[in-house]
Amino acid sequence: MTAVTDTERIAAPRPRGGIVQSVNDSLVVARRNLIRMLRIPEIVIFGLVQPIMFVVLFSYVFGGSMNIGGTTDPDVYRNFLMAGIFAQTVTFATAGAGAGIADDMHKGLIDRFRSLPMARGAVLTGRTIADLVQTTLTLVVLTGVALLVGWRIENGVLKALGAYALLLLLGYAFSWIGALIGLTVRTPEAATSGGLIWLFPVTFVSNAFVDPGQMTPWLRHVAEWNPFSTTVQASRELFGNPGVTQSDAWPMQHPVWASILWSLVIVTVFRTLAVRKYRSAAS
Repeated sequence: MTAVTDTERIAAPRPRGGIVQSVNDSLVVARRNLIRMLRIPEIVIFGLVQPIMFVVLFSYVFGGSMNIGGTTDPDVYRNFLMAGIFAQTVTFATAGAGAGIADDMHKGLIDRFRSLPMARGAVLTGRTIADLVQTTLTLVVLTGVALLVGWRIENGVLKALGAYALLLLLGYAFSWIGALIGLTVRTPEAATSGGLIWLFPVTFVSNAFVDPGQMTPWLRHVAEWNPFSTTVQASRELFGNPGVTQSDAWPMQHPVWASILWSLVIVTVFRTLAVRKYRSAAS
């Protein structure tokens, strides 16, 4: 009996507690995922292709037909557009996060992590941190493309950095939704599809590409209270880019604070659900 008990204790060691240990474990997992990204550069390259295509297509194909602030000047629309493209880029990374976690589940890697003395939430936190680093690199490259097509920052570097911080916070928040999806479905393919289906209405029923003031009233209200729209509006204000029609909705009146609030709520809710799902899935 003693030998069996000792064997079980060795096979399933208990994780050490404490915030420091949890942070260390998360960073180890994040490092593992970043090394994997470096060894498979296609992950980063393909992640850059889509946002660059959106910049070019919307700027040059639709730019002359969009009415922003009473003008259809393509340069005005180009500056209006970029905050929406940035926000779309950081949120679309959610699908990749979900697919990665689903792949780890499918290969049994999560079960191997489960057998190690590590914090239970470290696997998911490390994954989301690694995705955040990749998203940051994507934003840097995309900013260079945006500058090449004529986009400009008008409110100085400090406010621009604040805008990027809000965008990355939104991307990090949405990555927890992707983590929950990745733990819920059975295959990486299903995680990719499930991660994109809900993102399209969230990103397009918003102020990212058109002025919600031109939408029907009920759809305009949905767009104005959309967390995605809030971050886009906050980024435009901080970048000094053209905005949308004046709105009475609280998130549009106070976009910076509303963006922070929305992102923190999403992180809190979906991290809790994802960690709970991870524990039950890995048990």
